[in-house]
Amino acid sequence: MSTTLRFGPELRRLRVEAGLTLTEFSIALNYDKGHLSKVERGERSASPELARRCDAFLGADGELQRLVTPETDSDSGTAESPAGPSRWLVGRRVVLSAGTGALIDLGLKVGGQALSSTDDPLLPSFRMQFDQLRKLGQSTAPKVLLPLLETQTHMIAGLAADARSVSRAPALLLASRFAEFTGWMAQEAGDRDAALGWTGEAAELARAGGDPYLGSYALVRRALVTMYGGDAAGTVALARRAQSSELPPRIRGLAAQREAQGHALVGNEVDCLRSLDRARELLASDDARNGAEPVIGTSHVSDPAAMSTGWCLHDLGRPKAAAEVLDREYLRLPPHALRTRARYGFRRSLAHAASGEVEHACAIAGDLLGVMPSVPSSTVNSDVRRLARELSRFRSSRPVRDLQPALARVLAPAHD
Repeated sequence: MSTTLRFGPELRRLRVEAGLTLTEFSIALNYDKGHLSKVERGERSASPELARRCDAFLGADGELQRLVTPETDSDSGTAESPAGPSRWLVGRRVVLSAGTGALIDLGLKVGGQALSSTDDPLLPSFRMQFDQLRKLGQSTAPKVLLPLLETQTHMIAGLAADARSVSRAPALLLASRFAEFTGWMAQEAGDRDAALGWTGEAAELARAGGDPYLGSYALVRRALVTMYGGDAAGTVALARRAQSSELPPRIRGLAAQREAQGHALVGNEVDCLRSLDRARELLASDDARNGAEPVIGTSHVSDPAAMSTGWCLHDLGRPKAAAEVLDREYLRLPPHALRTRARYGFRRSLAHAASGEVEHACAIAGDLLGVMPSVPSSTVNSDVRRLARELSRFRSSRPVRDLQPALARVLAPAHD
């Protein structure tokens, strides 16, 4: 049998031995499920790139690639492509070590010591890295973190592929959290399609790991995308689908909060305030406060329902009341959470500007504009644009004139 015809059956054998369904495997590789199915059946040939990725995730040590690319006479016994040696032609442990090393280069160490690929188990190390990356996301540009987050997500999914059955589910669940956070960073970078794609992958990984709930939280995340797109009806519809009584209180509370924001977009005050009441009750429950780690949703806003109330009051045309709530809640944000402070700080500035407190609004925005180069955000920029339009009504104001150049720099298209 030719090597091309042998590749499909061998790939399927290794996948089944790893305990992965075709769906799980396609998510881990970020490849289309239908394409992989045809490859396994021998209806499509595998590219060297696909073979390399299969090798890495299944720990085949180059065997699959050798079924696609002839071996060389090199001492290592591995093949090289015309473009040079593949970085994937290494064992699984080396791949994991390389990923950990990338984090160590950023100063992310656990307990003051560098992690080693020989540590057993590896999963707790990746769990600590998730917390570190989430914290780093508060003070780092999304485009800097995205390549690392994507790599770590694939690595942990790969770890699940050859893990013992008892540890496969925790690995898949952690991979799902990495994927969800990757989606959020993609949204912050302004890539809506990537944000939705990674959010979908997070839901699939969670289901594969035995968590039926994160898929519902994915609806809340999708509702955030539609909200920033100005689609009120879509936001409400998605958020309502994530409020089944069978879901954990925190997910239902975050969904109710998102529904309120959707209602506020079209000025539906009654349904907005009703949804906020529901969110407040759910998020204040003991079950929501003492849920599973890592925390789903924001981990830097101590009272999400209260902060969302201030957010919604502005959209409902009550800027003075919004400013009062946002002023109070903003003081409770941790100093290191620059991204979160920018998000709610500009909304706070917008509320003060709409209340006619122009000088105060400019003072708030001026402090925030200084940190925006460190934490660029597509979502925050939507409120910066609204603020610029609001302030344009007060062109004769000296604080407004002084602020305009800095506003323009933040909103100017980025050039690579």
